[in-house]
Amino acid sequence: MKILFFSSDQYVEDFFNSANKNLRYKLDFNKVRLCKDTASIAKGYTIISCFIYDELNASTLEVLSEMGVKLVALRSAGYNNVDVNVAAKLNITIAYVPAYSPYSVAEHATALILSLNRKIHKAYTRVRDGNFSLQNLIGFDLHGATVGVIGTGRIGTAFAHIMHGFGSKILGYDKTNNEECLKLGVKYVSLDELLSQSEIISLHCPLFPETHHIINTDAINLMCKGVMLINTSRGGLVDTKAVIKALKSGKIGYLGLDVYEEEQVLFSDLSERIINDDVFSRLQTFPNVLITSHQGFLTKQAYIDIANITLQNIDSFIKKEGKLYRV
Repeated sequence: MKILFFSSDQYVEDFFNSANKNLRYKLDFNKVRLCKDTASIAKGYTIISCFIYDELNASTLEVLSEMGVKLVALRSAGYNNVDVNVAAKLNITIAYVPAYSPYSVAEHATALILSLNRKIHKAYTRVRDGNFSLQNLIGFDLHGATVGVIGTGRIGTAFAHIMHGFGSKILGYDKTNNEECLKLGVKYVSLDELLSQSEIISLHCPLFPETHHIINTDAINLMCKGVMLINTSRGGLVDTKAVIKALKSGKIGYLGLDVYEEEQVLFSDLSERIINDDVFSRLQTFPNVLITSHQGFLTKQAYIDIANITLQNIDSFIKKEGKLYRV
């Protein structure tokens, strides 16, 4: 059985080839991003694997169905890029990775906080240029700071553990209270209360219609002046234009992003091209903004899990036995 991988970088190939040693499926890797115009590449494959920025809307799924695709094995926990209803109508099974190392994303969120707070990225550049000035490098103690965690699932809980280790006061917001977080001393409050009391706000919730732009103008107006906002979850949680206005006014004092609303900007080497996204380009002009390329999940431990579970889904689909994590 042969499987086609879209949006495949070298690290994807390395991890999946290692995980495939015992299964011995034929894995074909393609760097092309899946969309309606590239879906015809899947001709001759009944199984394909995709990532979060592959476009699995109705138009793409219809082409995949015509090509004979029966299973889309996602290499992610999120599936907001998939029109699940259309996939069901076309009898295309969508499988996903329900969980992998939650520590990878939680630790990356912490890295963004530390770098923004202590200006590590700026200090690094200065020292390489022989500039050892301490001017404008003042930070604040995380010990005693109030940290708001929006979404206390596995990643949010791992993040809460880290903040607890710093001695921060932690506020949580979720539909249900997580017992593990309660044992840590997390205080669950309303969203408005979390927004108004937190010095640092970190997003760890999935992207659903009800969470789309959960950080918008109204939410920002409730925040403390100079708040630090961190998003390592999904770009669509944040209204970027509203955040830019808040950065200009000083309402948001620090912004750390590992995700962005228009995900196609990330993951690619655009160093020799003009980025035709004026909103993203505007974000890059602020000295108190730190953006990384959706790498929060990218640790060895996490990707071993992703590769193993993705291949487990494929193997279960083919053999019609075993655990298949179906959307």
